Amino acid sequence: MLSVLEIIKRTTGFFEQRGVESPRLNAELLIGHALGLKRMQLYLQFERPLTGPELEKIRPLVKRRGNREPLQYITGETEFCGLRLRADRRALIPRPETERLVELVTQQLAAPPATILDLGTGAGAIALALAKIYPEAAVTALDKSEEALSLARENAESCGLAGRVKFAHSDWLSVLPAGDKYQLIVANPPYLSDAETEATQPEVKGFEPHSALSAGSNGAAALEHIIAAARPYLAPAGLLACETGIAQHQQLRALAATQGYARTESQRDLTGRERYLLAFV
Repeated sequence: MLSVLEIIKRTTGFFEQRGVESPRLNAELLIGHALGLKRMQLYLQFERPLTGPELEKIRPLVKRRGNREPLQYITGETEFCGLRLRADRRALIPRPETERLVELVTQQLAAPPATILDLGTGAGAIALALAKIYPEAAVTALDKSEEALSLARENAESCGLAGRVKFAHSDWLSVLPAGDKYQLIVANPPYLSDAETEATQPEVKGFEPHSALSAGSNGAAALEHIIAAARPYLAPAGLLACETGIAQHQQLRALAATQGYARTESQRDLTGRERYLLAFV
């Protein structure tokens, strides 16, 4: 009979052949998930022989990962800002870069915002994280994908935040009544072009929703729309915070200046690339 460690080694080799990034880590996480064990528990059972039923649980998961399906879709969950979120093909997988956007927002705001709007909420990650950080805020989250909204609502329920966020179907801000005002508007829209999306890893282009990745031939199109459309909905001293592509800031900041924002800032991600645009009223 094969031990836990032997299966981990074989799975690691298989993932290496299939081009999976961090093959040993992926093998440990996937096998741990199949066995219902955390990584430390897995290490303590390296020499334990695996039973037939256990191997049958592991094999199809390994095959899916070998076909480059994202690990989060296989395990059905991911972590974001301390929240355990469900993950599946209805929405983009929340990224560490987007966690950084939430951190930047909290650093910029001098006082807790009373009203927050999350545009293109997807799995609900940003809206739910901000609802947890600012428990007194009224949080609204919009998305044009009904499938993504269903996942976001499930995540709100599982995180105990179902009553804290109002979800609504909308093409960006189109559903909002004129005159609504928000102290904070956040957005992580699609910011890749079709060509850039096609050049991404198989896990991305093959499994995640194309509409959440690509803005079309012009990767900045969604951001340009948001910068213009969000301005009337920002309260005095309000903030618009967006995750962006890494080569779009010059044009986006120039556009913001024409839309009446008082000032803009570009903030870098952990790799040193301009990733976040902050526009202040």
